[in-house]
Amino acid sequence: MANLDTIDRRLLAELQDEGRVTNVELANRVGLTAPPCLRRVRALEESGVIRGYHADLDASKLGFAITVFAMVSLKSQAEDSLRQFEEAMRDLPEVRECHMLNGEIDFILKIVSKDLQSFQEFLTSKLTPAPNVASVKTSLTIRTAKQMPGVPLE
Repeated sequence: MANLDTIDRRLLAELQDEGRVTNVELANRVGLTAPPCLRRVRALEESGVIRGYHADLDASKLGFAITVFAMVSLKSQAEDSLRQFEEAMRDLPEVRECHMLNGEIDFILKIVSKDLQSFQEFLTSKLTPAPNVASVKTSLTIRTAKQMPGVPLE
C-alpha cells in the first residue's frame, strides 16, 4: 500500500466522492492552500494511486435497462487460455467488469444490455463462443442496493 499521510487520505476521500471539485475548494476542505494541494494531487496521480477521473452515468437513462452477472467456466486454466479470454472480454463494450475468481467458477462478468433480447443475442453470439468458454451461468440483477466506486479510506 502506498505510504499516505492523513492529508493524502483526506484528499483521496474528497476526490473519490466528488472528482470535479476545484483545487481551491479541495484545498479548503483538507486544510491546505491551493499550491501544496495541487502538488499532492499530482503526486498521487503520478504514483498511480489516482488512476483517472470518471463521470458516474445512469445506465438506465442511456438505454441500458438490465445488468447481468455472468459466471464463466473455461475449458482450460492455462495462462495462455486465460489471457485469450481476458483479451476477448476487453473487446466487448457490454462487459463492464471482468474478474478472475478462485474456485469452481473462473470469471465473473458484469454486463449491461438494453433489454433481454439484446442480452440473449450478446450471450449466444459473443460470450458463449468466446475463446475457451466451457459454460456460462447468468443472473439478472433485480435491484441494486449499493453501488460505491473506489475503496474505503477511513
